[in-house]
Amino acid sequence: MIKLVGNEQGTFCDGFTRRSFLQAGFLGLGGLALPQLLQAREEAGATAKKTSVIYIELTGGPTQIETYDPKPEAPAEYRGPLGVVKTKLPGVYFSELMAEQAKVADKLAIIRSMHHSSSSHDTSSHLTQTGHYKIGRKGGKNSFPAIASTTAQIKGANGPGVPPYVSIGRAMRNGRASFLGNAYDPFIAGGDPNKANFKVSNLDLLPELKLQRVNDRKGLLDALDENRRLVDTTRTAESIGKFNGQAFDLLTGDGARKAFNISAENTRTRERYGRNTTGQSMLLARRLVEAGVSYVTVTVGSWDDHSKISDRMKSKGPAYDRGLAALISDLHERGLNRDVLVVAMGEFGRTPRINKTAGRDHWGRLMSVLMAGGNFRMGQIIGSSNAKGEVPKDNPYRPENVIATMYQHLGISPSTSITDLTGRPRYLLENRRLIKELI
Repeated sequence: MIKLVGNEQGTFCDGFTRRSFLQAGFLGLGGLALPQLLQAREEAGATAKKTSVIYIELTGGPTQIETYDPKPEAPAEYRGPLGVVKTKLPGVYFSELMAEQAKVADKLAIIRSMHHSSSSHDTSSHLTQTGHYKIGRKGGKNSFPAIASTTAQIKGANGPGVPPYVSIGRAMRNGRASFLGNAYDPFIAGGDPNKANFKVSNLDLLPELKLQRVNDRKGLLDALDENRRLVDTTRTAESIGKFNGQAFDLLTGDGARKAFNISAENTRTRERYGRNTTGQSMLLARRLVEAGVSYVTVTVGSWDDHSKISDRMKSKGPAYDRGLAALISDLHERGLNRDVLVVAMGEFGRTPRINKTAGRDHWGRLMSVLMAGGNFRMGQIIGSSNAKGEVPKDNPYRPENVIATMYQHLGISPSTSITDLTGRPRYLLENRRLIKELI
């Protein structure tokens, strides 16, 4: 498989280097072996529910206190350096840097009692993206498929000519398909959608594959034969059959190109989201779910704030706050809030006590999670934490409960079983309890 290395995204404290890879599985498309994908779609059958998820990966683990669960009455070493802001919900406050989201709090559900037992980036991100703890070496491949990949396999896309699963910027750390096969890995839309020359180049045919050579099915097959080195390692060639025509239509059709063409948005809308990478990535995510993509991920980071948390939060917080508030409002105005569920979640929270370098360290015992839309009950705070933001005080939930609720929204039963590489059937989730306050 060919891997085109993108821009480095920084290194976390566990030494895992963030790079985006555009993986050429079929005619240069990132991470998608299209004939395999389309064949599996026909065999599995797509659900009738035209629902989708936008998952905001808050990579590195955001602080709960400087985002959605401030502790203004706690001692200074716990409450931290930032102030608070009133939200639209009576008696509810967010951190001062979440001011735009505070204005749309009636459209949000914040879970303040989320917890689990790991403080490792890799293990925890695997849990929050798959519903299972990771088995195997740190930094290795997923040991269980991400919810986005199982969605791609079981549900497929909501519309023609677009991939079912798209990652904007780069793939999530544990956002791949594991034993389902790379046909269900994300289509990676690399690059910065805030740049004037933004273009998802891996939508284009490779230079060698001139349209005059592939303007019929025979030309496509001849071109594939000449470029077999691109597909051998993903065994895509074994899947080439009656699905070549559909794959060809996806490549040469306008659906995906139009969805990724963020420059078609008017200036006012682009400014509303914020003219920065984070804001424009969220705008692109809205365009993609409108076009029929079932699962879109946007990585916003890094939140691995071991030192100078005030400076680091002031650097990234406003762009995240503005972009997410705009996304929530935009989905409502377009009548998409029932069909689209937005989830913003990191892998864990941060230590309630400020450390010696004015930062906060890893803390799996408490985190906050934002959910919006999905035809769920919004305008509420679910659960609470104790006075110092250390552990849940009441109504504790785990990441698996968020994922179970996401599956329900997508029309997929979490009791569905899939077969791993050993031939063993595995449930999508073992812990299938829903977040009852949302229902």
